[in-house]
Amino acid sequence: MRRPWRIAAAVLFAATLVTGGLIGEKLLALNDTTRQNLRQYTELVELAHSRYGTEVTYRDVVNSSVHGMLRTLDPHTNFLPPEAYQRMRDRQQGSFFGLGILVGIRNDQLTVIAPLAGTPASRMGVRAGDVIWEIDGEATETMTLDDAVGKLKGPKDTQVTITIVRAGLDDPLDITITRAEIPLTTVRYTHMIDPTTGYFRITEFSRETGQEVEQAIQQLRDQGMQRLLVDLRDNGGGLLDQAIEVADQFVPNETKIVETRGRIRDSFQEYAAEGRHEPLDLPVVVLVNGGSASASEILSGAIQDHDVGVVVGTPTWGKGLVQTVYGLSYGAAIALTTAKYYTPSGRLIQRDYSSVYDYYAHNTAPPESEPETADLGREVYGGGGITPDLIIEPEETHELLQFLAARNAFFRFGVEYSNRHPVESEAWQPGDAVLAEFKSWLRTEELGDEAEIEEAFADELSRQQALNRIRAEIFNSTFGNDAWYRVIAAADNQIQEALEAFDRAEQLLAQRRGLDDGANLILTNLEGQVSTDSSEPVEQ
Repeated sequence: MRRPWRIAAAVLFAATLVTGGLIGEKLLALNDTTRQNLRQYTELVELAHSRYGTEVTYRDVVNSSVHGMLRTLDPHTNFLPPEAYQRMRDRQQGSFFGLGILVGIRNDQLTVIAPLAGTPASRMGVRAGDVIWEIDGEATETMTLDDAVGKLKGPKDTQVTITIVRAGLDDPLDITITRAEIPLTTVRYTHMIDPTTGYFRITEFSRETGQEVEQAIQQLRDQGMQRLLVDLRDNGGGLLDQAIEVADQFVPNETKIVETRGRIRDSFQEYAAEGRHEPLDLPVVVLVNGGSASASEILSGAIQDHDVGVVVGTPTWGKGLVQTVYGLSYGAAIALTTAKYYTPSGRLIQRDYSSVYDYYAHNTAPPESEPETADLGREVYGGGGITPDLIIEPEETHELLQFLAARNAFFRFGVEYSNRHPVESEAWQPGDAVLAEFKSWLRTEELGDEAEIEEAFADELSRQQALNRIRAEIFNSTFGNDAWYRVIAAADNQIQEALEAFDRAEQLLAQRRGLDDGANLILTNLEGQVSTDSSEPVEQ
């Protein structure tokens, strides 16, 4: 490993110093100063490896130095070691081969959050709350979540044996499951919130997101959808082409979706709708928050600028730097910032990052900027993410409830309650008896003393929030993850208040139709003025 990583050190350092240095030919044109710097760098790598007080590998020294160099550029230029690069590519694929379970660390144990319907794990009887004690005989106690997921995945039609510990069973249970293709869906929880309102949540933008959105819209149309709520909260972005593919389904044909501007000529690009989809022509409300970034901001910004929907929630992250991923030697890569994103009206999406700490802590407010103009003449502002048309803050949660959620109390109680009292219908509602049992359980588990528990649940809002979380977790254990989310959505104040914005969305749609009809009338009149008597071509 010594020689390859010394070579990699030289190549990576040169790549950060030379203009366009990721192009191999330019490495041959290094001047004397650059060669001197490279020589000094490789000497430092060798010295750190051979003389540092504890043992370090060339890989560790090189990776750390590269991360340090890239931090001087911007918050999003990033070196991807082979493992991280592979994880990124896997995440962007439309599927993988595995068992079909959502897993997480609960109480320091690898735990099944929910089996996905119709997958091998679901068919083999894996349940929410099952603790995966071993994978192919290897204890999971010391595994990281990534390590465990990597062992659960594998080639199609191969088998893996998991040993689970389940509440109510005296002995661990071995289950052998054959891996199958598991779709990585990014458009989730598609359902009708009420008889006329369709809803789906886009969690990220990966390879199949555009197609998934098209299918979700058609599914909701078939169920009678007359208006659509799109949830982009906590969607950190993803593939640019998929953001464009989704936006194409909302904005008018041949209108701009996003523009990129950078230092070199190739970084100046405009992306427009190509009309590959049936016009939606429905009132649209888009829900965003501070976790909505990058591709989410491209989509919500295009919808807002073209006045085809109302954006509600809280201001988005403000991540408008374009990363181009370049593969490097030995399976590594660099995500290099090459341009910035601008919305159709010309708004810069990127927030100020002169202080990286303030940038990640969201301590800085978006700067005041000159307004741009949306299609219907509304003023919209840029320079720091997308500012919603209507601000809707999330509901406050009592400190004890936040603590209980962090300790997975609702999840654990829901699993145990389901084992003792099976629920047979989604019409079931928990009442005072369930809350009393939950409070008793909290005291037994030492998750709160008598006084603080009674004080928290004396508040009616906290009481309803707790009962809703309990109901959601019981439904997750009994009916699956989609049922869990339907309960969560019904009590989500941002979703419920977003429904009140549809009056505004309907007015916007009527105005947008008028604008488009006027443009079509002008085009028709112009075409009607063209003479067809002459055989000569007519320039238009």
